[in-house]
Amino acid sequence: MRDLLNRFAGLSLLSTALMTALPSTSMAQWPQFRGPHGDGVVAGPLPTQWSQDESVQWRTELPGEGWSSPVVAGGTVYLTAAIKREDSATEKTAEEEEDAPRKPKPAAYDLSVLMVDEATGALTKRIDLFVQSTQAARIHKKNSHASPTPVIDGQRLYVHFGHQGTACLDLAGNVIWENDSLGYKPVHGNGGTPVVVGDRMIFSRDGAKISEVTALDTKTGQIAWQCQRDVEAPRHFSFCTPAVFEVAGKQQLVLPGSNVVQGIEPKTGQEIWRVQYEGYSVVPRPIYHAGLVFVSTGYDRASLLAIDPTGEGDVTDSHVVWQTDTSIAKTPSMIGYKGKIYQLSDNGIAVCFDAKTGDMEWKERIGGNFSTSLLLAGDHLYMTSEAGVTTVMNIAGEPEEVAENDLDERTLASFAVSHGGLLVRTADALYRIQ
Repeated sequence: MRDLLNRFAGLSLLSTALMTALPSTSMAQWPQFRGPHGDGVVAGPLPTQWSQDESVQWRTELPGEGWSSPVVAGGTVYLTAAIKREDSATEKTAEEEEDAPRKPKPAAYDLSVLMVDEATGALTKRIDLFVQSTQAARIHKKNSHASPTPVIDGQRLYVHFGHQGTACLDLAGNVIWENDSLGYKPVHGNGGTPVVVGDRMIFSRDGAKISEVTALDTKTGQIAWQCQRDVEAPRHFSFCTPAVFEVAGKQQLVLPGSNVVQGIEPKTGQEIWRVQYEGYSVVPRPIYHAGLVFVSTGYDRASLLAIDPTGEGDVTDSHVVWQTDTSIAKTPSMIGYKGKIYQLSDNGIAVCFDAKTGDMEWKERIGGNFSTSLLLAGDHLYMTSEAGVTTVMNIAGEPEEVAENDLDERTLASFAVSHGGLLVRTADALYRIQ
């Protein structure tokens, strides 16, 4: 490992040479989960202070439930939601009402796209795509039936409801294709967000018994390729979103799952390299920074791996440059910036590591429980708790708290940024902070 550290000592500028591969986003201000580069880093400046009454341009109540994050293009905000069907609500007879309360039966949901006017906050359109039946598997208490974030690529919007179905629409909300043929038995529901690379829409299918990466043809919605994980794991389920970048002029897609992370050629699905570890229920999106791929290994005890992505085959013993298990996130995705890696654990401990060596630079307790991913605007790090409290920290030097902003609403979705403002999805509403 020490030899690998020495190899990367002079790579502080490599991340600018090996640019992240981007979708064609000529119209999109915020085209995917964690923004244009998929890494949560924007130039800024952005608002640093707000409350329920201060700096709120608008607040729009949203129908249904959903933890997908907003995406933005052409003055429209797009989200997904699972909206309970009124005719599926459980009713009790008079005799039943007199008995002890019973656990309600599962309801049916419309799995839908919501379109919101960015300027006014008006809900302009709802498109129902799939129906989740009352027989659907139960989900985790922190999940929803609409958790994967949409993706905008050019004039198309791609939405994914995991095992329930995937669809492509134009930006006016007209359906181009749907595919609900890729069902599998999930654990805790759906979660991983897709990525679009060229004519491939790629996502994980890591459920109770299945563990693979799938690509659909963006023109037809049909399967283009499938890449098996081919790893022994006591628990197969994970919920991760791919990262895409270039190494030596060639694209790689990196997508962790249970007990393994793979580097994959996005056009063909051919595996380039793999690193094995012990971990499952992997959520944080990997990032590429300073010539290394950074991966959280998930549950039960998360480790952070720094991987050199230039190898081939099983590189577990040769290309892991460093690793640590100090306060590593199981849910929030991390930030890479100016040779540093910023992590926020689920229980609210922020840590900064040197990207090349893994040395810990500082550690601060923020407090609270966290699921949303980190956002960095300029030198300001944004961290939003599940209670809806956003701590803004200046990280230009020693970390310093700038503000603590409380919306007092449950928040598990990550930020979107557009036209100098923040879009925040809570359990009940969508906010624009300006």
